[in-house]
Amino acid sequence: MSLSYKARRRWSLVILLVGLPIYVVAAVTVMNWLGRPPFLVEIGIYIALGFLWALPFRFVFRGVGKPGPDDENGR
Repeated sequence: MSLSYKARRRWSLVILLVGLPIYVVAAVTVMNWLGRPPFLVEIGIYIALGFLWALPFRFVFRGVGKPGPDDENGR
């Protein structure tokens, strides 16, 4: 099942505007429940979580920033 270029653009917007804030709140909440680790460990965890959220959505974001197949003037 492959998504069209337009569908991928729409889904990427939904993921960034709705899904990412929910993920950030969930990650901070879980970190607070676990207790605060040392500062450098906490920074490392947040950096890892920052990369981890995008892995399942790679296929949606791939090629979205490039001009679409129907764009004549590169917009």
